[in-house]
Amino acid sequence: MQQPSISIAIVDDHTLFRSGLASLLEEFDEIEVIFEAMNGIDLQAKINRHAEVQLILMDINMPGMDGFASTKWIKANYPNVHVLALSMLEDEKAIIGMLKAGAGGYMLKESTPYDLLTAIKVLVDKGYYVNELVSGRLLLALKEGDMKPTFSDRELTFLQYCSTELTYKEIADLMNVSPRTVDNYRESLFAKLNIRSRTGLVVYGIKNNLINI
Repeated sequence: MQQPSISIAIVDDHTLFRSGLASLLEEFDEIEVIFEAMNGIDLQAKINRHAEVQLILMDINMPGMDGFASTKWIKANYPNVHVLALSMLEDEKAIIGMLKAGAGGYMLKESTPYDLLTAIKVLVDKGYYVNELVSGRLLLALKEGDMKPTFSDRELTFLQYCSTELTYKEIADLMNVSPRTVDNYRESLFAKLNIRSRTGLVVYGIKNNLINI
C-alpha cells in the first residue's frame, strides 16, 4: 500500500533554484510541493491557505524576512510544521541560529535530491534529522531515556554564554574568571557530554532546555 505523500513548501529568494528544486522533488512519489515562497513575508501570506503543509525547506539569507525570523514565526504560529534549513552556509553560527529558531535539521544546497528526500522523511517521522553537519552535536542530546548528567551553576552559566557570539576571552571577563577557568568549564562539559565543539554544546543546551532562547 502506497504511503501518503509528504506536503512541503520551499522558501528561497532565488527563483531558479526554488523552481528547480521543486521540479526535482516532485519526481519523488513521496513528496508533494504545495507552494513556493520568496521569503518569510511571502511565506506568511501563503501558508494560511495551505494548512496541509507538513514541512518547509527554509533558506537562510533572504531579503525582507530571513530564515531565522521565518522559522521562529512558523514555530510560534504553526508548531506542528517541521522546518529543514537548506543553505549554502556551513558555519556554526548559521547552524546554531537555525536550531535555536526551531529548525529540526540542517542541509547544504549541494546535497543530492536523494539525500534531501531522506532528510525530509526522517524529519517528518522523528522530528529531527541528524547528518554529518550536526550528528556528533545532536546524537547525545536526542537520545531518549539516557540519564542526564549534572552540571554546576558555573557550567550552566558558561553554556548560556556559549550560545552568544562572545569569544571565550569575553565570556571569561563576564564571568570574572580567567580564560583558563573557562577552558576548564568547556573541557568538563565536553567530557560529560562526549561532545567536541561549541556548536555541540549549544545544540545540547537547546534540546535539553538548558539555554534560554
